[in-house]
Amino acid sequence: MQKPRPGGVFTLWLSFNGRLFGGKRRAQMKFVDEATIRVEAGKGGDGCLSFRREKFIPKGGPDGGDGGDGGNIYMVADEGLGTLVDFRHKRLFRAKNGRPGMGRRRTGRAADDLRVKAPLGTLVYDADSGEMIGDLTRRADKLRVARGGFHGLGNARFKSSINRAPRQTSKGGPGEARNLRLELQVLADVGLLGLPNAGKSSLIRAVSAARPRVADYPFTTLYPSLGVVRTGNEKSLIMADIPGLIEGAGNGAGLGFAFLKHLARTRLLLHIVDASPPPAEVIHNIKTIDRELRRYNAAFGQKPRWLVLSKSDLRPPPMMAALKREIQAGYNEDIPVYTASAVSGAGCRTLILSLGQWLQEQSGASER
Repeated sequence: MQKPRPGGVFTLWLSFNGRLFGGKRRAQMKFVDEATIRVEAGKGGDGCLSFRREKFIPKGGPDGGDGGDGGNIYMVADEGLGTLVDFRHKRLFRAKNGRPGMGRRRTGRAADDLRVKAPLGTLVYDADSGEMIGDLTRRADKLRVARGGFHGLGNARFKSSINRAPRQTSKGGPGEARNLRLELQVLADVGLLGLPNAGKSSLIRAVSAARPRVADYPFTTLYPSLGVVRTGNEKSLIMADIPGLIEGAGNGAGLGFAFLKHLARTRLLLHIVDASPPPAEVIHNIKTIDRELRRYNAAFGQKPRWLVLSKSDLRPPPMMAALKREIQAGYNEDIPVYTASAVSGAGCRTLILSLGQWLQEQSGASER
């Protein structure tokens, strides 16, 4: 039996049907985080025009029943889904119409509601107005995105003291139709960011069983990947790796810009920094990412962030300790700084335990 890597138990891979599976599944696919669909709710059933006709009751009066309501359309959060790829193959969702009313005051059957499943973390917008309709953040969250048409009224409803035989009915109302833009923001506890080739993918490979592509050239990571990291007995956290950022990313340059939104929901940012260059260059690289984050979204400047000096095996421990002191003196003396080597595993376990403890403390504070 193969020995698991330190801290790694299983990973979340994107399979061919867009689901997330545990295990060492290697069939990764393109990460799909946006989709546009059209939803059309059902029309209400028409009211019935009918009169009671029975033997010995020549003037039984109106008995036309109401129609049934049209089906609503709901977006439902499903934690078993991982991407919006299914919406690339099916873009139109129609709910059924309500049944028309019938004689003998029989009401038409209301149409069943249509439930459209989407991954946790999906934001739903009206594609035409840009208005945000809702957010699916918790398991089984349900959001009505199109209201079914109201039922029509049968002629029995229009009977009065002065109109004993009404021939008036009403049609069922049309169902709501709208175009929706779906945007997925991954829900992770910890988000990795840094320059290309800083060692983000190598770190997530070292601390989990995730297997993102790793190579010695920039922009090896093209799409976000998720890894589940074991922090203790029956405790784990989800770590997200996005493509590397470059100078100008806050204005749209590079690959990472398109995925920065995925870090908005992470509870902690791990800024991965290559420790092999000279100290002045390391500090310059840190400030570059810091500047681009704030340029993209000022809220990122308030989000908790730790520094992780990667590739620590390339420097002796005394030099790494000196580098940490220089970083805190030249950048931010209060920011936590860790060292880690994806090759030797040195420092990885300490980092994992610290992450688990911090997340547990934050959860306890929020409960209070």
